[in-house]
Amino acid sequence: MMFSAATGHKVVSSSDASTVGKVKGFVVDPASRSVVAIRLKKTDSGDTLRWSDLTAFGADAVTVTGADLIGEPDESVAALTDKDHKVLGKRVLTSAGDELGSVKDVDFDPDSGSVLALVLKDSADVAGSRLLGVGSYAVVVRAES
Repeated sequence: MMFSAATGHKVVSSSDASTVGKVKGFVVDPASRSVVAIRLKKTDSGDTLRWSDLTAFGADAVTVTGADLIGEPDESVAALTDKDHKVLGKRVLTSAGDELGSVKDVDFDPDSGSVLALVLKDSADVAGSRLLGVGSYAVVVRAES
């Protein structure tokens, strides 16, 4: 599933079938090469939902057991939420210093949150397994051998 397709999904509580938010964005941890949290809009209790708290991330909606799981990001997630750690739109550099393009979208596994690929503008996709880091200047991926 692509970030672009998943943005805007409703987040639904499985305990009472109410909508408790909408997906606004994704928090990616380059160390684990996965989505560790989703950012929400339209909530009363905060803007972050940890990936581990999701019941399911489906084609039409995200489910959680209850709205009480939505809150402010903890320290580890907060460190990955500022603009310096956003993946979309960033240039992509290899560990050898070669520029590959810029990130147009991210393909992720909705079951595990694993980053499957960085979808680049005007260039071939880069496997998520090559992701090394995300910083203010660029996303760095392992150079192909």
